[in-house]
Amino acid sequence: MIKNFEELQNKCKECSACLDAKFAGADGKRHILICGGTGCLSTNSAAIREEFERLIKEKGLSDKVEINQVGCFGMCSQGPFVKIFPEETLYRMLKVSDVDEILESDIKGGKVVERLLYVDPVTKEKIRKQDDIPFYKKQVHIALHAVGSIDPENLEEALARGAFQGLARALKMERQDVINEVLNSGLRGRGGGGFPTGRKWQFAFAQPEGEKYVVCNGDEGDPGAFMDEAILEGNPLAVIEGMMIAGYAIGAKNGYFYVRAEYPVAVARLLNAIKMAEDAGLLGDNILGSNFSFRCHLRLGAGAFVCGEETALLNSIQGQRGMPRPRPPFPAVKGLWDCPTIVNNVETLACVPYILREGFGEFAKYGTERSKGTKVFALAGKVNNVGLVEVPMGTTLRELIYDIGGGIPNGKKFKAIQTGGPSGGCLTAEDLDAAIDYDNLVAKGSMMGSGGAIVMDEDNCMVDVAKFYMDFICDESCGKCSPCRIGTKRMLEMLTKITDGTATLEDLDKLNALAENIKADSLCALGQTAPNPILSTLSHFKDEYMAHILDKKCPAHVCKNLMQYKIDKEKCIGCGLCAKNCPADAIHKTDYTAPGHKLPSMEIDPSKCVKCGACMSGCKFGAISKE
Repeated sequence: MIKNFEELQNKCKECSACLDAKFAGADGKRHILICGGTGCLSTNSAAIREEFERLIKEKGLSDKVEINQVGCFGMCSQGPFVKIFPEETLYRMLKVSDVDEILESDIKGGKVVERLLYVDPVTKEKIRKQDDIPFYKKQVHIALHAVGSIDPENLEEALARGAFQGLARALKMERQDVINEVLNSGLRGRGGGGFPTGRKWQFAFAQPEGEKYVVCNGDEGDPGAFMDEAILEGNPLAVIEGMMIAGYAIGAKNGYFYVRAEYPVAVARLLNAIKMAEDAGLLGDNILGSNFSFRCHLRLGAGAFVCGEETALLNSIQGQRGMPRPRPPFPAVKGLWDCPTIVNNVETLACVPYILREGFGEFAKYGTERSKGTKVFALAGKVNNVGLVEVPMGTTLRELIYDIGGGIPNGKKFKAIQTGGPSGGCLTAEDLDAAIDYDNLVAKGSMMGSGGAIVMDEDNCMVDVAKFYMDFICDESCGKCSPCRIGTKRMLEMLTKITDGTATLEDLDKLNALAENIKADSLCALGQTAPNPILSTLSHFKDEYMAHILDKKCPAHVCKNLMQYKIDKEKCIGCGLCAKNCPADAIHKTDYTAPGHKLPSMEIDPSKCVKCGACMSGCKFGAISKE
């Protein structure tokens, strides 16, 4: 049990010295860290860990090697990862069969396994250390502090990296001074809206004394987003500490985590972290010998996207249907069980311990004038380095996509990046040098959102992208207000007509007008932002909409009803493999034999073709193309 501030300080110093010495090799051992994030777990990192443990024991290396599971390393497209100390050698894209070679070559023989090192996609250079990889060089980890370097299920490792130091400082301050610290830091809500966190706390603090609540929004539902998941998996104690500081600041004694049930690893580690903190006396009554008492509770969400909206989330916690409430009153005045409640998302709360531990100035030195600190992005789509990225606000899209993301694969041309998920919009090549911050992205027709960033190249159809997001929104609308319930369905129908080639210019005018009305009249942020993908793609890629409507063609050859496969008779050797692969019996021989070939070329019957692409993917001679 850690009973007071002095015991916490001494424990942290002791754990820090131990962990630093261990990684430096002072104990005479090599230390192997294995990524235990969901991305790597899905590609067999658990089996890799078991193989390491088995072979270490079998080879009699138990006194020379120690193995540990940590959180996400960030560069998900290169996982599973293993990092070996004290040399800090990083191996990527591991398979179970690679474990024996690592132990024999590196651990026993001291020779790096070159083929498992990261290869820079631009320079083709093999890089041994994680910090030397361009993906990591421009990152600054605040919300992701210690993620990927500590065991999330080990309290002592968290203490070694400063856990609960921010809380300890806060408990020595007046509550208003804690709020001022957050206000002065410039921290804005990382859940999407960007509302100043300190102001939200101030509203709740100003309410009469009585029952108050802190709620952590972990209902991360944007397609392609996994920022909150990685933080909860990699350092859940940081989020707990942030919630506790918020509770102390506003006078709350209870906090609720609302996390979607689709995050089983995050949920398990969060529950474990709560228990570790309770067992150590860091959660419960009279924390660190103070008069502050606080308890954490967990509620699982059923995967409803609308429950990311704070009032719908509160209804869900109370056991009611997850539907938004009219505002005002706002949750800071009348929230959970009609008590003052602050709702902050995972990333926001993860930043709070840093601000209190290091001081608001250290946080505010990063970012732009109106958007301070850093932002975590889930960089996905058509980019070489897919993964989790934390960069200072003000970083440009070009730096994010090319310097960190490693550019577009296969020499393709960058087309757009969708930020903010279904609530956001597309930014184009004209915006590549734009600084990433809340106000700048909104001014350009997009938004920060929770941090999803999906990159698209020349092979993406922007009408199809808008249709994808609208299909998602239709499924996720709670149905409480007519503009969202009915309007999104009508917009999806119009987009379907466009991609099917049956729309007219009048439909396009109706689509634009309907989008503007839904944006203005919907009850909550889900409906208010639902038209954003349509409006932004119409603004930047209207020529693609026109091609679908007037020319009945999809320039990117994505929309099936506007696409057909053709066989170049001069390239076709008549092998017939395409006909064998065709599930619709749509390919047959012609009467024409190309010069130099022995067999008649093949031909596709458009009336039978189901446009599955099996013929094109199976052709070894590049004779089949999409038009």
